[in-house]
Amino acid sequence: MNEIGWPTIDSRHLIVDSNQMLILEKEMFSDGMPQEALMEKAGIQISIWLLKRKPLLKNGITIFIGPGHNGGDGAIIARELFLKGYLVKVWCPFPIKKTLTNDHIDYLTSIGVTKLVDPPDPSGKELWIDAVFGNNQTRKVDNKLIKLFNEKFNNKYGKVISIDVPTGLCPNKGKPFLDDAAKADYTLAIGLNKIGLTQDSALPFIGELHHIDIGIPINKLLNVEEKIFKVTYKDLKNIELPSLPKNCNKYKRGRTLIIAGSEKYPGAAFLVTKGAIASGAGFISAILPELVAESIWQVAPEIVLKGTMKCNQYGNASLYDSLNNIDLSVYDSLAIGPGIGLDNDDWQKSTDYLTGFEGLLILDADALNRISESKLGSKFFLKRKFKTWITPHSKEFLRLFPDIKCETNIGLAINAAKEFNISVLLKGANSIVADDKKTWQLFGTDSQTARAGLGDLLSGFLAGSSAIDLTISKNITTDFFAKYVLLHSFAASKCKKGSNAAAIGNELSKLMRNRKTRQIS
Repeated sequence: MNEIGWPTIDSRHLIVDSNQMLILEKEMFSDGMPQEALMEKAGIQISIWLLKRKPLLKNGITIFIGPGHNGGDGAIIARELFLKGYLVKVWCPFPIKKTLTNDHIDYLTSIGVTKLVDPPDPSGKELWIDAVFGNNQTRKVDNKLIKLFNEKFNNKYGKVISIDVPTGLCPNKGKPFLDDAAKADYTLAIGLNKIGLTQDSALPFIGELHHIDIGIPINKLLNVEEKIFKVTYKDLKNIELPSLPKNCNKYKRGRTLIIAGSEKYPGAAFLVTKGAIASGAGFISAILPELVAESIWQVAPEIVLKGTMKCNQYGNASLYDSLNNIDLSVYDSLAIGPGIGLDNDDWQKSTDYLTGFEGLLILDADALNRISESKLGSKFFLKRKFKTWITPHSKEFLRLFPDIKCETNIGLAINAAKEFNISVLLKGANSIVADDKKTWQLFGTDSQTARAGLGDLLSGFLAGSSAIDLTISKNITTDFFAKYVLLHSFAASKCKKGSNAAAIGNELSKLMRNRKTRQIS
């Protein structure tokens, strides 16, 4: 089994699809766990979560009980809250199909819980709990029910909480089955996080995502194939990066080369170099357009200028002559792409230098656009026999890999990583880092990282950070990639003096002064 050291393999981090969750539950049942006991545990754990947030409950609770076992969870929640003295009502929008769920509803009415005959009024102030379908959804839902939930959500008088998965939202794709899905203020994922809930497309529907632990045994989690992990800022405390010996000189603290910028986009070069400086790398070199090279010493005197790039008549940088005059073998990492513009003939001539580079090659922005427009296209990656990291956003990814199809961003990133033997950062609201064996989905990260220029800053930070760690860990793994991306986003969230790239670069510098990230708070 391929070892994964970060984050911990547990129910809080693991992401699965609906079928994997059902298989895990069936395995637990076959091992002797009574179905009634698992439902009871889920319902009680959710009740405990709710009772810790009493302001949500003060105006009463209406629970929508579905026909299956998700509805049974809702019935247990209704029982527990009613017994704690809260005003609880239930409504069943569909005929109940599961005997166990029906038994729970019968008990509710016997102890005095009101069972509504007509749909509840969405203009009231009570909390609504959506326990209709959850993880078992496979097709479109009655649009009247979706409209009812969203009328409640939009009036803002009382909150909506969805149990496991909002009604009408596909648990695997993170998209509505039809035109819309129920919008929740909170979604409580039972057992494990469902893959649809962590997709960018799900963000308008899920509200705050919380995990409800039901005690799935660790041996079951270890056996889940193609592990996908949700990582958040909480996981920064468990990041371990190699510590450099105190007697390392600058040449043994990571050597990186930056190739960025053009007359057309001079600012990109400044941002990439700022990101590299923030990493703390010992020796940062750069090949920059002449326009930028003339002034780089004023803003980044730490940078060692190794060459300049001429630009074509359209202001796009020409790489070939500069690459022809430099020894790439002395560098641990090479970042190329931000702001260089498009020049297919120049890229074609430069390809052999880049495919032959034996260090870590980091490709971003216009380097990816040049590849997508070149004769080789994405086959460029197959020509490289050494480690390659790419950092596309969605449109760049689709241009690079037009033949890769999948209904989720996670699937797209995984498929590209496997087919081309690369590590992929697919940028988005919930960015994904994947290689051919492992996947990390960043979740709940700062929205300020989705701004022009911050990707350039990240490219430089990746180059410098990886160069440092390559001096110790010669075969740097993709979990380092995921850690750097998370640190970059965290710096944005901690930035108190604005959220521009320069300010975030300064915050990154502070973070990297102490590589013992357990001190990050």
